[in-house]
Amino acid sequence: MNATSPFQPRRWLRNGHLQTIAGNFLPRTDRLPVATTELIPVPLPQEMQLLPEAVALDQRLPSRILCHCHWQPEPENRVTVVLVHGLEGSSYSQYVVGNANRLFAAGCNVVRMNMRNCGGTDALSPTLYHSGMSGDVKAVLAWLIARGCDRVVLAGYSMGGNMVLKAVGELADEAPAPLIGCVAISPVMDLGESADALHEPQNRLYERRFLRALLKRYRLKCRLYPAVYVPELAARVQSIRDFDEYITGPACGFTGASDYYHRAASARVLDRIAVPTLVLHACDDPFIRLTADTRQKLHDNPHITLLEPQNGGHCAFLEQPTQDYDGYYAERLLLNFVKDRAADSMREQVPLC
Repeated sequence: MNATSPFQPRRWLRNGHLQTIAGNFLPRTDRLPVATTELIPVPLPQEMQLLPEAVALDQRLPSRILCHCHWQPEPENRVTVVLVHGLEGSSYSQYVVGNANRLFAAGCNVVRMNMRNCGGTDALSPTLYHSGMSGDVKAVLAWLIARGCDRVVLAGYSMGGNMVLKAVGELADEAPAPLIGCVAISPVMDLGESADALHEPQNRLYERRFLRALLKRYRLKCRLYPAVYVPELAARVQSIRDFDEYITGPACGFTGASDYYHRAASARVLDRIAVPTLVLHACDDPFIRLTADTRQKLHDNPHITLLEPQNGGHCAFLEQPTQDYDGYYAERLLLNFVKDRAADSMREQVPLC
């Protein structure tokens, strides 16, 4: 990857909370062409294959996820970037829209992937979604390869960052040749530690916001699939860990929150990643925590570049804008990574991006 100047936080935004809040609410300009919508079948997660009722439900109502695709002319000759949002986000999240515009303008195909149930697709899947559903990322990757995309980069933010890292780690040295890189911005690699950090007093505002959205979605799933989900469980939830203990865990084939956090964490497979990977994490991220063991795995894997600036907040990384730079550091970093991977892998007759 090209050398990149160190991150310098925007004036008045040198605090992780300020970066996070500003990054979430700053409006973005969307100049993307109308997307092609694709409904891609996704498999029943491995953890749920031991639940007979889940298997029977999946056979009757197989899950699909919605992808918004922006294709260049002769798309098979361009790099395709898959963008995966974070918890309770969607293909319309501001960082997804910002990256999509930048990448498409540079000549890339862009696939804005919605996780199960996200982007208004609750009726397309009888299952809940969670951070460990790397199989969905791999299904999108396989679908792209089958339609002729021979250079693909996976990129995820926060929960989506964990999913793409987990997918690439599970593929290990058997990753398909068209997968040329992976980028994770503020990824939740250590789920338990990060969930507990959300419950700390200074982070309760974030936790309440996530919980309101999660419980609203759960109550909708109860109405859509009353034979599967029990609405009374929502009354027991007072924290993210509670939600995962009483709802995510039992519904998704885990014994509870701790089992889910362990099995769904990309931290377990970071040492197996065998494609060029970039991880960006701010030391002042309000609620994402990296254990010493995870940080060591990132440093020890020669395929992974870890950038860990002191500032940047969660999924923000806002620098001071200039006349020819909008100040979105993480988005510029992702584009530079894609360009470098394209240059490394392209044939002479293939455009850069």
